[in-house]
Formats: sequence, structure tokens, C-alpha cells
Amino acid sequence: MAQPCSTTSTLDDFLLHCTDMVFIASEGGALHRTSSALTRALSSELLDAASQAGLAPLVYADDRRAFDEAWGRLRGAAEPMVLDLRLKTADGSFKFFQCTARWVPEKGEVYGTLRDAEERIRHEIQLKLFKAINDNLPVCLWAIDTRGVFVLHDGKALAAAGLRPGQFLGQNMFDIYPEEGTRELRKALTGTMSYFVNEIDGVHWAAWYLPIQNERGDVTHVAGISLDITPEKRTEQELRAKLDLIQRQQQVIRSLSTPIIQVWDRVLTLPLVGMFDSARAADVMEGVLREVVRTQARYTILDLTGIEAMDTGTADHLLKLAGAIRLLGAEAIITGIHPAIAQTIVGLGVDLSSIETRSTLRQGLEHCIRRMSREAS
Repeated sequence: MAQPCSTTSTLDDFLLHCTDMVFIASEGGALHRTSSALTRALSSELLDAASQAGLAPLVYADDRRAFDEAWGRLRGAAEPMVLDLRLKTADGSFKFFQCTARWVPEKGEVYGTLRDAEERIRHEIQLKLFKAINDNLPVCLWAIDTRGVFVLHDGKALAAAGLRPGQFLGQNMFDIYPEEGTRELRKALTGTMSYFVNEIDGVHWAAWYLPIQNERGDVTHVAGISLDITPEKRTEQELRAKLDLIQRQQQVIRSLSTPIIQVWDRVLTLPLVGMFDSARAADVMEGVLREVVRTQARYTILDLTGIEAMDTGTADHLLKLAGAIRLLGAEAIITGIHPAIAQTIVGLGVDLSSIETRSTLRQGLEHCIRRMSREAS
């Protein structure tokens, strides 16, 4: 008949084969025995029995004070010490563990365990983050199962929609909203994430529909995040209104800076002042051609008295304007060219020979009147 194993042999077998991280330590923290699971998980420093320093050297610096204080209270504590702390592991990195330990007066030792707490603490952080977003940001957070039944309905932004947290729990989204309003949701149920912006009862929402899948890739739920962007939309609309106003004001300014005056029957005058760039040339051409057609003008005098400088671009705009006037059956006459501008035109090689020119606006007007008198006779 086999003899029963000794206590020491039984403990050795237990520590060797136990899948949990177990330790026995002195009151001062020196490790007497550890399970194989613990020595495999933590740094090899634990194996240096000569140090007799126990777990303390493996504790992350920021957690050391809390660990020392909790360990110091062990002997007089009625309940076990339970503490989350970071310990140095076999690969040299620090990870979270939950340390549970109790003073055993009969043995004069501390019995304890370590449990991997990384996943739990990560989950707790995610929950805190979720709560912070849910409580402080203008969002609505919800989730439905594959039938469309709400399993989550929460968020600060619900108030903007006239709803309260949890109001839709247990209800089916397809019963609440019309079919056209659930098109994006149906896409998410097939595994396709979607993003869109919509407006409901004056509230603007930016919405994300996120399919949640299991390890096989099957959609089990759809999570929704709806962000109230009404203030941003209002700001955008106000900016658009201001830009529209500025554009209208600029149009008025351009109109005033290039007035088209009917100085005689079928004779128009366009005094040009300041810069005559591409943007202004487009406005001028549109306005002049419209007035030529409306008044059935025979002549259009382009007065350059207010133009102080000219380059190739300006000269090109004038040529195009004169050509467009000619196509409508009228004649363009240029007046008021300064000597310096005349030299520039010659220097640039711009050919204005096809356009009638006069020194002053008065001479240009007299020319038009004489021509019309001869045509009438």
C-alpha cells in the first residue's frame, strides 16, 4: 500500500503544477516559495533568492509607495490586502496585476496570489472613457441587435432631440423610424460602416453606424454614434451669409468703380479707374455688353484717364473688350491715354491700330456725334 506524500512534497507538487501565480513570503516581504506560473510570468530577478527582497524591486516606481504601505498594514489587517499594481515581467515590460495577500499568524508568513489585471483595467478605462464622452459631449450613443431592438440608448445629446436616456430600450428601431430613415442602418447590418449628416426637427446630426462582429465575422449588433453639430451648422450658415453679403458688397463696389453712363443717344461711356485686372475685366465686359444690347448703343467710349499704369495683361483685356463690343455691332473708342501709358503700349508691342483713339473724353464724344450726324444725313 502506497504511503501518503509528506506535506512538503505535496506543497512542492502544488507549486510546480498550479496554474495560478502563488507565493509565500515573510513578514518583511522576502519570498520563501513561488509557483512555477509566477516565476515564468515575472522577471528573473525573483529567482535570485539571495536578494530576499521579494516583490518590491519588481514594482513600478509610481506604485511602490502604495505597495509598501499596504504590505506594512498586512499583519494587523482583518481582511486580505487587494491592490492593483504594475510589476516587471519576464520580457522586461511592466504589466498590471492584482495582488491579493493575507497574513497567516499561525505560520508567521504571508500567503498571496497575483492575477493578470491588464484586461480588466483596460476594460475599466474604456468604461470610464465611455462615461466621460457620454456625460460631457453632445452625443447620442445607442446599439441595436440584429432584429433592430435597442440594447443601449444613452447620451447627453438626447435632450436636444426631446428624448431621455433609455427611452427606446427594448423597442425596435424599424418600428420607430420609417423605412427611408433606416437605409444606412440596414447597410450596417450587412457589415458596412456608414457616415452621414442629416437634420431632424431642426437638429443637425453627424452619425456613424458601426457594425459589431463576432470572431466568425457575423454581425451581432450595430452601434450608433450621433453627434449634435447644430451649433457648428449655424456658425457655417452665418459664415456663408456673411460671405454672400461680402460678395454682394464687392459687386456693388465694382459696379460703382466702373459706372456705365449713357452720355448721348446710343453712346455709352465707361470711365476706368485704378487697376484693370482679370477679375475686374470680366465684370466690366459683362456689364458693358449687357448695356450695349439694352440701349442698342452705336458707340462705347472706354476712357482711360483714371488708369495710371498698364501692362500686357491690361492691354489684352482692352483689346478683348473692344472686340466683343464690335461683335455686337457697336464701335469701341479709347480716350484719355496718358503719355506714359502710350510709351508702355508701344514698348509692349501692343497693336491698337484697329481701335479708334482720342485724347480726351470730350473729343471722343464729339467724334461719335459727328459720325452719327453723317450717318443720319
